Amino acid sequence: QVQLVESGGGLVQAGGSLRLSCAASGTGRMLSINTKGWYRQAPGKQRELVASIGVGGTTNYADSVKGRFTISTDSAKNTVYLQMNSLQPEDTAVYYCNLGGLRVDRRPQTYWGQGTQVTVSS
Repeated sequence: QVQLVESGGGLVQAGGSLRLSCAASGTGRMLSINTKGWYRQAPGKQRELVASIGVGGTTNYADSVKGRFTISTDSAKNTVYLQMNSLQPEDTAVYYCNLGGLRVDRRPQTYWGQGTQVTVSS
């Protein structure tokens, strides 16, 4: 069973920084991993993509975080990171780690972490 465990959330003042980590386990059971990403969900809003990284390292960012957030991976640690700089109150949300790929039976599968709260005070 693939498990994703996030950490690094917390309370920070506007303009501050946080780094989120997502450690994956059980991925050896997957045929392939195609995307790793971070999503967020603020109260009363839909979950939205923040950043993703695909095969070959291609990255994609939401317009609202471009230039402030950076997604990266450490293959040796099977971990994906989200460095968040210049945080603003509107970045307040629960942040979820996401992993997508193919199972050994070649069926697509998406996995989610439990979420980590990020709160930015003004």
